[in-house]
Amino acid sequence: MARNDARRASLADAGIRVLAEAGARGLTHRAVDIAAGTPKGTASNYFPRRDDLIAALVTRIGERLAPDPAAVAAESSSLQDRALFAAYLRDVVRRLRADPHVSLALFELRIESARSPAVAMALGKWRQESFEADVDFNENAGLPGGRAEIALFHYAIDGLMLDHLTAPLDTGLGLDEVVDEFVNRLLPRSAE
Repeated sequence: MARNDARRASLADAGIRVLAEAGARGLTHRAVDIAAGTPKGTASNYFPRRDDLIAALVTRIGERLAPDPAAVAAESSSLQDRALFAAYLRDVVRRLRADPHVSLALFELRIESARSPAVAMALGKWRQESFEADVDFNENAGLPGGRAEIALFHYAIDGLMLDHLTAPLDTGLGLDEVVDEFVNRLLPRSAE
């Protein structure tokens, strides 16, 4: 079969919707075909095993969550300080909020990874590579904070998004305010 990247991406996007709406247990090749509006068997032609489908969804989630290179370049011309670091984090939260299906699908995969070694392997590899890329980006950009602080921000943003997407606490704080408070509390002033 000839490689059709647009069809592959469309199927992965449909799989993300299925994960977000039906959970990991509802993720089947047939459910992806129905969500994509493709003939029965199309998803299994592109992703013969469920593990192949999961790997494609992880890759597609990464593509959809990637920052806009132009926005990163524009921001990088600013002073490398806590305010710029906070701006980058607000952008991460904005991207996670922009498409709740992607964020919910990611949480579904994280829960499924506790039950499935194959999912844990695919998702764990992507998460670790993403974390290392964040640490490298932060270091190369001359931003404050190091590996430990980046890990703390990952944990904090994960919790913030899980709260926002499910049964959120009514704290009176906007998401940008929360991110700014994370930065103020997790980055020591001496990190500037």
